[in-house]
Amino acid sequence: MKCQYCNCLDSKVIDSRPTDDGNSIRRRRECMKCGRRFTTYEKIELNPLYVIKRDGRREAFDSQKIKAGILHACNGLPVSMQQIDDIVGRVERKAYTTLDGEIATEVIGDLVMAELKDLNEVAYVRFAAVYRKFTDLATFMQELQKLVDENKM
Repeated sequence: MKCQYCNCLDSKVIDSRPTDDGNSIRRRRECMKCGRRFTTYEKIELNPLYVIKRDGRREAFDSQKIKAGILHACNGLPVSMQQIDDIVGRVERKAYTTLDGEIATEVIGDLVMAELKDLNEVAYVRFAAVYRKFTDLATFMQELQKLVDENKM
């Protein structure tokens, strides 16, 4: 591993520990040339996953797009970054379990909505409004009514 300070390729591992629910390993290293310490992360390289867009195009899966949508829906709400990162991680793991290497945006949106419904109802409604592209007040009210009916149970 190349030292970020002096670009030397020789370093030794001082400490290793699992992070991210065991999905990666954090390694603390010491450069053999300059003696400075730095941290690296080792993560399993996943097979590529492609998202099938509504218009039929395919593009590489990008969890940062999911995070951006959730951040937008949670803006101003009492939702921590850890909760958002946890949702993104769960959605990403579920997306990668598809056996054919492709997943539709509709499936991703449904996964996010299910997570947000459990986390914060306002964030759920905000995300649904954009994701489902409500075109009129009636369809928006139908979604709200479903949420109210589910809470009565």
